[in-house]
Amino acid sequence: MSVVADGPSSAMLGAIAELWRLSPPGPDNILAHPAFVRLREACRDDYSGTGKAGPAFALSTALRALGLPCHLQKDAAHLALPVEEAAAGLDAALRATRSTRVHLAPLDLADDLSPLAFGPAKLCRLTPDELRVLFDERRLRRAYPRHELDADRLSEFHWLVVEETVAFKHGPEARAVPFFSMDLSQDLGRIEPHKGRFPGAFEEALFFLLLAPWESWSTMPEVDWRGFRVPWVYTVDSDIFVRPGSPPSPDTLSWEDRIYDDGYGGTYEEERPVELRLDDNAATELTVWDQSRWVIVEQAKQSVLFETPVAHFLIRAFLAEGVDEFLAHITTIEAALGLRADYQKSFRVAPDRHKGMRATNRMRGRVAGLLGDRSHADQYEQLFDIRSAFLHGRAMTDISTQEQVMARSLARQVVEALILATQSGQISSREDFLDSLLDKGAPLI
Repeated sequence: MSVVADGPSSAMLGAIAELWRLSPPGPDNILAHPAFVRLREACRDDYSGTGKAGPAFALSTALRALGLPCHLQKDAAHLALPVEEAAAGLDAALRATRSTRVHLAPLDLADDLSPLAFGPAKLCRLTPDELRVLFDERRLRRAYPRHELDADRLSEFHWLVVEETVAFKHGPEARAVPFFSMDLSQDLGRIEPHKGRFPGAFEEALFFLLLAPWESWSTMPEVDWRGFRVPWVYTVDSDIFVRPGSPPSPDTLSWEDRIYDDGYGGTYEEERPVELRLDDNAATELTVWDQSRWVIVEQAKQSVLFETPVAHFLIRAFLAEGVDEFLAHITTIEAALGLRADYQKSFRVAPDRHKGMRATNRMRGRVAGLLGDRSHADQYEQLFDIRSAFLHGRAMTDISTQEQVMARSLARQVVEALILATQSGQISSREDFLDSLLDKGAPLI
């Protein structure tokens, strides 16, 4: 293998030029076409990480992303890049050591929110043209000739956009077909306990937004305390060896018909996104979730106070429904303030300053010590009793809206208080910190 010094080789250019002259619909098996074989060999000979035989499925995916003419419909022929640009794009992709991923999520049901920018994320409105660029519409049309990105309707919503840079761990072929890089000797049915529903970088941004008091701003908590929903996340990867997914339809989002007076005695009907109205304070208070606050939260997450899955359960609660949401909020509090020693005396550090105190009262004491009064401890006990009744099959009534919102509010306040606690100085031990909270809160309960 001898890496080319600068730009695509003549062998690469020649092979791509021949492939670009193929007439639609192209050969039945393009991987066996002589020009494709020569291109594959050029990739193998001139670039590292392309395998002993050179890329196959990855190369096919890349050529489609660059606009291989024989794979395009007649009305999409203009999407094919010129031969020189296609060769330069393939050359750059083969040299790359990392890619940029942009995670795009519509905020379904969101009211009119203030634009925000923090860390690698931004919350904003996007024009149809901006969405076409972010979704890489030209590449999408090359991959899905019959798909039409409905950017006009999608632009009716707010968007959370998160960008991350990812270093490559595998060569082009394994990135195009991840199965090729799987260790088949491992337990393929195993559960990764802290794996999220969405990409990690996106969930970090979502966690940050969930620290805002949405339940306080909601004007219709009986409908939903959330200020928005995240039905899906679409990821655009700059790596042309990765085939893009087909974006979900705007029909997956919430719409309603609105009837307006046309001013001339008639009416007209218009489809508009459904919005969950927020309190007027939301518009100004949300603006403090900015870059400076992001830095504080990110620093706090490095503390020993967040070595338990606090963020995991706060996000799970937001994404869950019904009793699963309620349980996840209670578990958020337990992850934040619970210790193994609460249930196993052998793990308690001597001397045990609160000997004989049951686990629930230890949690009540820490809640009171952290938030400064007994009322929050009483809320925790009330919510924990509901949780226990459900888990242990005791007779119970429906969980009320008030209790649902209380669980969310208490979980958020506990997490926020932990973040603030990390600002007061270095915390060397989570156990010592929680014991000090119990010392502080025990007299209050």
